[in-house]
Order: sequence, then structure tokens, then C-alpha cells
Amino acid sequence: MDLLTARQRLTAVNIANSDTPDYKTRDIDFEMELAQALDGLPPGEAPPPHHHEVGGLAVKNDGNDVSLDREMRMLGESTMRFDLAAMLVRGNIGAVRSAIQEGRNG
Repeated sequence: MDLLTARQRLTAVNIANSDTPDYKTRDIDFEMELAQALDGLPPGEAPPPHHHEVGGLAVKNDGNDVSLDREMRMLGESTMRFDLAAMLVRGNIGAVRSAIQEGRNG
């Protein structure tokens, strides 16, 4: 969920700079960062995600390559992933609560 929050912030920065001359769209390689998080350090000890420039985007006359359509799609995708992660966490918490209740009643 921290990775999704970081991606949302970066997308917001891209949108805020959509009129900044020579600004290049930045993103997080979500799949790579997620794989590293799953294999790596405990939460809170992992380094912040690596940002990179997105290649292959159309560059406007002022050198800016931010596409508001792309950024809005990224916001929607990140929101859906965050909602799914929150739902899974709630489900896991519910299962733990149920196990605790059964242990108390048993």
C-alpha cells in the first residue's frame, strides 16, 4: 500500500508539472518494486521506490511530455489496486479476529 501511495504522489507531481517546460514524466516500475518489497526488507526499512523517466511519450513544443490522459489512467489504476489491497487487509484482519474469538469461546 505504501508503494501505491508513492505512485499516487508521483502521478500528482506529473499532473502538477503538465505545463512546466522540459518536464519529463516520471513513474515507478510498480511490478519490480513490488517484487523487491516481497523479497526484501521489512516494511519501514525498505528504501523509497526508484523513480524513472517514462520513455516513448509524445513531447510537446515546450519539451514537456506529460499526458493528462495517461496520468488520469494511472490514478485510476492505482486507486483500484489500493482499494483491492485494503479489502485484502480487512479480510485478513477479519480472519484473525474470528480465530481469536473462537479461541476465547473454545
